[in-house]
Amino acid sequence: MIPNCPVKRSNLSTNQTSLQHRIVRKGYFRRKSDSRFIQRFLCRTCGAQFSQSTFSPRYHQKVRRINAPLYLLLNSGVSQNRAALILKVNPKTIYRRFMFLAKEARIAHSARLEKIPRDSISRFQFDDLESSIHTKCKPVSVCLSVLPGSRFILDFQLNQMPAKGRIAKIARKKYGPRKDLRTRGWIRMFKKLRPFMRDHVEITSDENPHYPKHVKQHFPNAKHIRIPGARGAITGQGELREKRFDPMFALNHTCAMLRANINRLFRKTWCTSKKIERLRDHIDLYVDFHNRTLIRAYPIFGGS
Repeated sequence: MIPNCPVKRSNLSTNQTSLQHRIVRKGYFRRKSDSRFIQRFLCRTCGAQFSQSTFSPRYHQKVRRINAPLYLLLNSGVSQNRAALILKVNPKTIYRRFMFLAKEARIAHSARLEKIPRDSISRFQFDDLESSIHTKCKPVSVCLSVLPGSRFILDFQLNQMPAKGRIAKIARKKYGPRKDLRTRGWIRMFKKLRPFMRDHVEITSDENPHYPKHVKQHFPNAKHIRIPGARGAITGQGELREKRFDPMFALNHTCAMLRANINRLFRKTWCTSKKIERLRDHIDLYVDFHNRTLIRAYPIFGGS
């Protein structure tokens, strides 16, 4: 297929019928970044030359070979510095490419959600996963929603929360009071998921006392099942050993996979996020990898 000329005045000066005849092929060139041969074109109206890669979001990237392996490494528990060492590039290149891949992952996930038929989901599970930014005195909450059967990640919301437990007093003394913004995340997530849910959807969560109010507000006819939580374990299937059967296995298993595959979420690590935006980017990247590669849930919603 012959593309249109990227010069706007050239497209406005001719109609669509004659436009295709004014753009001709003009040889190939070998792209240095990945050794591929790319078709070059010439616009006879304005004399502009362009190629197939002109319209690609990867246009002007100099080290395209690292995109695919970096996508796998960042979703396999590898840090950015170690990825730079493995791929033999500058860490700044890894950081910029990480931002680019995260943006593409967000676009891909949005397109995936648009393929879900309206009022088609009859049940889902949600709960919060806790992490931190820079220090454990600055905790954040990752509210995750998952389909029980396929473990398809529907959405997540990332919000700050105050420290609790033994470090709460230390956190207030060192960094001052910290607002609890988890409610905003729950509201955003429920508003985003509402069009896909049936009227009598079955929602499963733990016994957080704040959940019923918001579930009732956004899903008035839903059946809300609250499961007593169990203390998590750093090693092994702690909840499964205690309960034998976990009603929220799909969600808990997905949260465990996030902790196992995102270096920032390891329970014991020196790799921490310095900004909440970068943690959000990394989770966006993993959500795309999880849904597209690990569970391959596209056929469920008619995608490919």
